Amino acid sequence: MQTGQELNNKINAIHQFILTKLPNQINLELGIILGSGLGQLVDGVEQKIVIPYQEIPHLPISTAPGHAGNLVIGKLSGKWVMVMQGRLHVYEGYSPIDATLLIRVMKLLGIGKLVITCAAGGLNTNFKAGQIMLISDHINFSGANPLLGENLSNFGPRFPVMFDVYTPRLITLAQQVALQLNFHLNVGVYAAILGPAYATRAELQFLINNHCDAIGMSVVHEAMIAAHSEMEVLGLAAITDMALPYSGHGHSSGDEVVSSAKRIQAQFKQLLLAVIASCN
Repeated sequence: MQTGQELNNKINAIHQFILTKLPNQINLELGIILGSGLGQLVDGVEQKIVIPYQEIPHLPISTAPGHAGNLVIGKLSGKWVMVMQGRLHVYEGYSPIDATLLIRVMKLLGIGKLVITCAAGGLNTNFKAGQIMLISDHINFSGANPLLGENLSNFGPRFPVMFDVYTPRLITLAQQVALQLNFHLNVGVYAAILGPAYATRAELQFLINNHCDAIGMSVVHEAMIAAHSEMEVLGLAAITDMALPYSGHGHSSGDEVVSSAKRIQAQFKQLLLAVIASCN
């Protein structure tokens, strides 16, 4: 495992590289992570700067379907944002520490708020495919933790508290925005598995029995790193399919999940833009 100094060196090198790409005197306010099939949400970014992941030193390359693998910087809803157009997953073979490097770089760049989006399977029978779930909390079933190893005390404490990882005031803000837009917005607990295999019927039933509302292969490591760095976090999941073990329908494929997420994009984009405009 890499030392804290080695990890800090990586983060600082990425930070310095990104600084060379930024216009002078911009105030980055928000970080955004776009999940499977949601990458086209960057189309509305103005004064756009696009940096492919493969050009960024020390950063792994995104290989997951529906993930373009670009860092996009520009203005969205009047605010300067840094957008991960595609995330890095542990199931791609990367450590949870390396998969979350850009979150800590965002912190160094002065970003205090992170909006995490994803595609997820619905577990709550009151949900429907095509809806959006506001993440109120999570359960980490991935078996991995991005805070393992030497603590980076320049970012946060050795034992960070994980109550309210998803910032209550941002949850309330998103609910108010959804109400103004007349959007139905579910609220629930996100269960994270490692992937890339989908869960078994028994695993899905276990999660349902233990009050999980949606399942996916991302989000929690990013949220934990952000919480460790004292960033505010908002989580939004596009419910692309219902992951119900005994419903009679076949399990959705990866391609079907990406296709379903793309169909949700218009409403997701409208909600996201309105939330960003209302953030302060």
